[in-house]
Amino acid sequence: MLVALTVVGLLAKSQLHAASSGLVARSGDAASQTAASAAALGTPTVAEQARDLEQKARDDVARALQQGADRNAAADR
Repeated sequence: MLVALTVVGLLAKSQLHAASSGLVARSGDAASQTAASAAALGTPTVAEQARDLEQKARDDVARALQQGADRNAAADR
């Protein structure tokens, strides 16, 4: 489980790093125009994608913990 958490953390970190380096390369006006057009099209921004990925990781970990608890409870019967 720790390995899975580490992998998810590294993926999130690499996406956030790529997002921040991409924003530094652009001017402020271009970045705001890109974000506005992405919002108008309904496509998620990189930050939203990162938040979604983190939430999915949390949900997956919670589900795995619950499955383990259920398995232990079934084994105790």
